[in-house]
Amino acid sequence: MNMLSPRAGALMARGAENVTRAMEQARLLSEVAGRQAATLLPQLTQRPKTPPLDLLSRGPLAIWQDMLAYGVDTAQRTILFWDTLREAGNNFIAHENAGCPPVLVFEYETVVDGRTLPRPVNYALVRITVPEGGTPTDPRLRPFVIIDPRAGHGAGIGGFKSDSQVGVALKMGHPVYFVIFYRDPEPGQTIPDVTAAEATFLRAVLAAHPQAPRPVVIGNCQGGWAVMMLGAVQPELVGALVLNGAPLSYWAGEKGKNPMRYSGGLAGGSWPAAMLADLGNGRFDGANLVLNFESLSPASTWFRKYYDLYAKIDTEAPRFLEFERWWGGFFLMNRDEIRWIVENLFIGDRFARGEIAAGQGHTFNMRNIRSPIIVFASSGDNITPPGQALRWIADVYRDEREVRTLGQTIVYLVHQDIGHLGIFVSAKVARKEHTEIASTLEMIEALAPGLYELVITEQKGEGAAAAFDVELVERTMEELRLLCGEAGNEAFPAVARLSALNQGMYDMLAAPVLRQLVTEESAEARRRLHPLRLRRSLVSDLNPFLFGLHAWANAVRAARTPTDHGNLFHAMEVAWADAVTRSIDIAAELRDAGQEMAFHMIFGALAAMDAASDQVEATASVALELAEEPEVAAAMGRIGQGGFAEAVVRMMLLLAGARGGVRRTRLARSNAVLQNEPPFDAMSAAARQALIREQTVITEMTPDAAIEALPRLLPTAADRERAFRIVAAVAGPEEELGQPARAMLHRLRDVLGLGAEETA
Repeated sequence: MNMLSPRAGALMARGAENVTRAMEQARLLSEVAGRQAATLLPQLTQRPKTPPLDLLSRGPLAIWQDMLAYGVDTAQRTILFWDTLREAGNNFIAHENAGCPPVLVFEYETVVDGRTLPRPVNYALVRITVPEGGTPTDPRLRPFVIIDPRAGHGAGIGGFKSDSQVGVALKMGHPVYFVIFYRDPEPGQTIPDVTAAEATFLRAVLAAHPQAPRPVVIGNCQGGWAVMMLGAVQPELVGALVLNGAPLSYWAGEKGKNPMRYSGGLAGGSWPAAMLADLGNGRFDGANLVLNFESLSPASTWFRKYYDLYAKIDTEAPRFLEFERWWGGFFLMNRDEIRWIVENLFIGDRFARGEIAAGQGHTFNMRNIRSPIIVFASSGDNITPPGQALRWIADVYRDEREVRTLGQTIVYLVHQDIGHLGIFVSAKVARKEHTEIASTLEMIEALAPGLYELVITEQKGEGAAAAFDVELVERTMEELRLLCGEAGNEAFPAVARLSALNQGMYDMLAAPVLRQLVTEESAEARRRLHPLRLRRSLVSDLNPFLFGLHAWANAVRAARTPTDHGNLFHAMEVAWADAVTRSIDIAAELRDAGQEMAFHMIFGALAAMDAASDQVEATASVALELAEEPEVAAAMGRIGQGGFAEAVVRMMLLLAGARGGVRRTRLARSNAVLQNEPPFDAMSAAARQALIREQTVITEMTPDAAIEALPRLLPTAADRERAFRIVAAVAGPEEELGQPARAMLHRLRDVLGLGAEETA
């Protein structure tokens, strides 16, 4: 019988593997095409809106009157519109001349200036001062530290309005700190330098509040990965971590959506960012990032935003000018900073996989974080969709049991429709989601480790002030994966490999020549001529053709005669604007569909040819068995050790696990016990959290043994009765418990040898 040589067998196996890869990529491409068709066809066949028929059937005289009134109204709106843009341009120039200070609406004082550190960075820690008439802050309450994104814009979006993250924390009496940054980076500063500076900032906060729990650290958008890096390398400095619209899993997303994750691959990798930094004489212009964001929703940012200002010029101007203060501020990064971000995060997606070097042979490992984590995402966010905000959880932990066993608490909530910027600037979101997050953080120490969804429902009742019910519902990792969409496929590692190749060629062939040709003068001229800056400076008082516009606008305001919605020509204008918006949206959808198809065709083919053969599975970092974890092994050796505190916490955890979730009222009762009842009242916050983590490991790994050991922890009848009374009071009325929780309560009563009448 003829036998194939080992080499021939290996070649055949490799060929079969490549055929399998090719078939998988073809299936994926077919699925993408199907989803794109399902999304686009309804939009292409949708009939455009038309003015109401009753307006079209009006008589000639009424139509003539409508035309005259509309002519006056549109002329007045045009003058007021351009005057508002002129004012925005003036504000832009004044902001640039002032060095682009933070757009915080609150007063503040500088605590630590990062430019004075041994490794200088263009960051600073400031403390927000309480507004006149506001609630005084209590230095014993948990401080809040907010880190804004450095993604093209300046700092301040987290305190942009009185109803904001800053405003919510101040109203609750918490000391509030803000990490700001300046327009120009310090020479030679790197992302690790920034992380080290932020650790210094947190040490200053801890020193200022020795009696308070460790600070809540809030990361907005790209500030989120900065917060997680801090928690990974300096876990002793941080309390709860809150991530708002923060991208941590850049390859994740839903097929047919989330086009931004494809842009790095279609651009050829990281080399365009490096080239733009070289054209800036070593500094990358953040206006390029902002332009990229604007291109995601061209109908909104290039047409609708301006049409809404024009259509509602009598009321919309203040809001437009307020937002432009932040949106029109453009900041710079060093070459090394932008390359680090693009190569490690956007292209490489290395954070969730624990592959980013932290120095001295260590990596930034999110499994090292021991503080509770709250993640706020939105289905309406096209910059950081839920997959990119949440998928890292499933990459770092195998399942929800491992989350509990390792003593981690992760809570997420998903808004249904708010956009990316609305997460930070919406007053409605601040009054609801951010307020409820802050309220929950006050009781987070009483929450058992695990994976939860924060569910907020509005109470139906009388009164103008909205009130909300909050429940923390236990979720599984499978539910989270379904929410996130795909985590990426072999096409994305192929992008990373091609990017490294292209970057190496650029560094060797083009970069040395380009750096010799660029001067600081040419770089500054290029920045000033950037389209986003130019369109603002041209519509300002620097433009002599706008002389007298402000005087005309004042005259118009004095004689303003707006039309109503019953005007035929006004209705036609609204229908036209809707048609233009719809046309641009459809064009953008077709563009995104084409980019997604091209991405999968190009990089799917590369992956099928084994271009990504060294792909590392995202779950490789969690391959250790739980029982071999040092903390788990230590906890399991203490199942029968301890006393009253261990028994009460163990029973509360067992009941919480049986319920599958916890309402805020029960969490408040649990928190009151852990802070006010002896012996818990003599413990520090860190000791209470360590106790909860240890008992969570025990109840998760061996629940039956944990229950059977309770009598050893409570040797006297008096202790057993008191402990059970406390646990039953936290649980609430027995008739309100579900069947699993009632069964657990009865089992605890039986194992402690207590009758129902003894615990009534």
